[in-house]
Amino acid sequence: MPVTVGVPRETFPGERRVAIVPRHAEALRKCGVELLIEHGAGTEAGLPDEIYTARGVRCVERSDLFREAQIIVQVRTLGANPDHGRADLPLFRPRHALLGFGEPLTALKEANDLAGRGVSFCALELMPRITRAQSMDALSSMATIAGYRAVLLAATHLPKLFPMLMTAAGTITPAKAFVLGAGVAGLQAIATARRLGAVVCAYDVRPAVKEQVESVGAKFVTLEVDAQNSQDKGGYAKAMDEAFYRRQRELMTDVLREQDVVITTAAVPGRKSPILITREMVDAMQPGSVIVDIAAERGGNCELTRAGEVVSHRGVKILGPVNIPSDAPFHASQLLSSNITAFLKLIVAGGALSLNTDDEIIRETLVTHDGKIVHTRISELLAAESAVTA
Repeated sequence: MPVTVGVPRETFPGERRVAIVPRHAEALRKCGVELLIEHGAGTEAGLPDEIYTARGVRCVERSDLFREAQIIVQVRTLGANPDHGRADLPLFRPRHALLGFGEPLTALKEANDLAGRGVSFCALELMPRITRAQSMDALSSMATIAGYRAVLLAATHLPKLFPMLMTAAGTITPAKAFVLGAGVAGLQAIATARRLGAVVCAYDVRPAVKEQVESVGAKFVTLEVDAQNSQDKGGYAKAMDEAFYRRQRELMTDVLREQDVVITTAAVPGRKSPILITREMVDAMQPGSVIVDIAAERGGNCELTRAGEVVSHRGVKILGPVNIPSDAPFHASQLLSSNITAFLKLIVAGGALSLNTDDEIIRETLVTHDGKIVHTRISELLAAESAVTA
């Protein structure tokens, strides 16, 4: 018997992505997977039901999908969709496997709720940054799209052009762009701003990324701050203390004065985003400048950011876009589907579902199993939360 994988339609407001695209149906079938999809699940991503059925995928109603499927794959599971996702809880049954984004480090109640239903939940956010897991790294895939889209948003709102243009009416000087944070999103933002013709510089608390910044054509800004221990063993930026951020802000103000565009990308998994740009720093910027705060969903890197809004402060626009990958749902779904398909191949090897925790990838992503929270870090967070409320 094949392993049955179900792809429900996303219910989070404004979510246009779909977890698996038609092109991956054949690869999954070769692994012994039968793919089901809810009617209309891919429509917002430009993938109508007919394209799925042409690839041999069965389109069914939501209740039938949850009843028949052994594995449910979603872009946003309950933790990342706490309001609308709760309606699906009664549809889960013991030994269901669930895969998708789920905010596991903060959505602790939702993780408990899934455990209570007997669901084995694997969170894409917890994918280890090891070579073998690169093809499954959905966070990096979505960050690539966010970095690209952030530059396009900046270009739309900036009252200047990005490239240098030499015309009969005179020469237009190129825009200056500054990218804060040189992770995947930041590097993509740098590359995109460069392609549009801007002069780009970047900063990151991790001095080790200087070579990467320069490789995509930007100048690395060096601030005289102590950045030791700024990176964790997984390669992510770590949260620093307030004294570090205060000194960093002081030095950065002079850099900001010269910029037309600032794109902030600094996020720490499971934590509120650090404030890198204060109101006073925005005051120092030139009127007409634009800040695009990719970290808006976690509070933002700019003190004035409001998630989902455009704030105007003394002539400076601060954009707080949320769910940026959903604005490019076709390619975002394509990349995400590739990541999910790679993970499914791992857990259905041999034609049967196997969550073997001897495998580092499975162990590090598995949040709930057999009615319990099984992820060590999340268990510790729950214990800490219980101690505070006791």
